[in-house]
Amino acid sequence: MARGLYFGTKSSAKYSKGYWISKSTGLTSALLVAEVILVALIIYFVPYTKIDWDAYMSQVDGFLGGERDYSNLKGDTGPLVYPAGFLYVYSAIKFLTGGQVLPAQILFGILYIANLGIVFLIYLSIDVLPWWAFVLLCLSKRVHSIFMLRLFNDCVAMTMLHAAMLLLLYQKWHSALIIFSAAVSVKMNVLLFAPPLLLLMLKALSVKGILSGLLSAALVQVVLGLPFLLSYPKAYISRAFNLGRVFIHFWSVNFKFVPEEIFISKELASALLVIHLTLLLIFAHHKWCKYEGGLFNLLRSRVCNAIKTLIHVQQFLYCESIIHVLRKEHIVAVMFVGNFIGIICARSLHYQFYSWYFFSLPFLLWKTPFPTIIRLLLFAGVEFCWNVYPSTTFSSLILFFLHLAILWGLWISPTEQPFTEKESCSSG
Repeated sequence: MARGLYFGTKSSAKYSKGYWISKSTGLTSALLVAEVILVALIIYFVPYTKIDWDAYMSQVDGFLGGERDYSNLKGDTGPLVYPAGFLYVYSAIKFLTGGQVLPAQILFGILYIANLGIVFLIYLSIDVLPWWAFVLLCLSKRVHSIFMLRLFNDCVAMTMLHAAMLLLLYQKWHSALIIFSAAVSVKMNVLLFAPPLLLLMLKALSVKGILSGLLSAALVQVVLGLPFLLSYPKAYISRAFNLGRVFIHFWSVNFKFVPEEIFISKELASALLVIHLTLLLIFAHHKWCKYEGGLFNLLRSRVCNAIKTLIHVQQFLYCESIIHVLRKEHIVAVMFVGNFIGIICARSLHYQFYSWYFFSLPFLLWKTPFPTIIRLLLFAGVEFCWNVYPSTTFSSLILFFLHLAILWGLWISPTEQPFTEKESCSSG
C-alpha cells in the first residue's frame, strides 16, 4: 500500500490497492495530457535561453566534418567534455532539426513527455506515493526550463537512465545495463547510479549474469568510442572521461556558501569523495543489505559462490543466468537513494543538474517517516532553492540542510524487504 495515502494516513477501506491503481492511472493520464499542452505553451510563449546549444552544434559539426581528435572538438563555451554517445545523439538531433532551435525545442518537448511517462510507470510499479502526489512530478519550473528552454544533454541522459531503471523493475538486467551504459556515454553524471546498480547486481545476478552484464556495458562504451579510440585514444579518454574537472563557483547551486578558494581546492574534492564513499558504505551495510546480514556478509557469500562456480568451468559456461528476483521498491530505493547521496556530496551542482534527481524527490520524501506536510515543505523548499538565480549563500545553505534533512529521514525510515519469493531463469 502507498504510504500516507491521505496526509500520512491509510484509513478507510476505499484506499485499497485497486482504488489506488484506478486513481493513479487516471491522474497520470490526465497529467500527461495537461503536460503536452503546457509544453506547447512554454515553447510558443517563453523565450528560449541560449546557453550550450551553439556549442553543441559546433562540436557536432566538427565530428560530422571528420574530426576524430577530441582535443579539437570545441564550441563557444569550451572543449567537448562528454563521451561519444553525446555526439551521436546530437548529430541525430541536428539531422532532424537542421540545427534550428525551435524544432529542437519541439523534440525536447516530446522527450520531456516520454521521460515523464517512464517516470510515471516506475512510480505506478512500486505503489509508494499517494495517488494525488503524482502531481508533484509535474510541478518544477526549473525542470521544464531545462528540457524545453535549454536543450541540455542531461535531459537525454536521464531519460535513458529512467528507461534502464524501468527495465530493471521487470528483471531485464542485460537490456538495462546496455541502456545504462549508453546513458553514461551521453553524460557521465549517470555514473552516480553505478555503485547502487552494482550492489543490486550482486544481490540479484549469478556470477555469469554479473560478468556478462558488465561485459555488455563495457562493450557499449568500446563500440561507441571506437572511431576515437582507433585514432586519438589518449585525447578521447582524457577529455570524455575526465572526473577531475573543476566547475565555476559562480554557477554552483550547492556549496555556494563555501569561499571560492576552498570550493576549487583539491582538499574539498577529496573530502567530499571520502564522505560520498563512506555514506554509500554505511547505507549499503546497514540499510540495503540488512536482510543479508550486512554488506560484508553479502560480499563474502558472493565471493564463495563465485569461486565454486568458476572452479567448474563447464558448468559456468553452459548454465543459465539465474537471478533472484528483487522487489521493485527495493530496486528503486537503492538506485534513487544512492544517486541522492552522490548529489549531496557533489562539489558543484549547476542548474541543469536538478534534472539528475528531481524525479526521484517524491519517492525519497515518501520513504521518510515524516508527516506529509513536512514532506511537502521539503519539496517546496528544494524547488525554491533551485529557482533562485543566481544562487546565493543563503539559498545554497538552505538547500544543503534540506538535503541533509531528507537523508536523515531516509536513514531512520524502515528498510523494505529486498527479495520476492519468485526466481527467474533469465536476466533479460
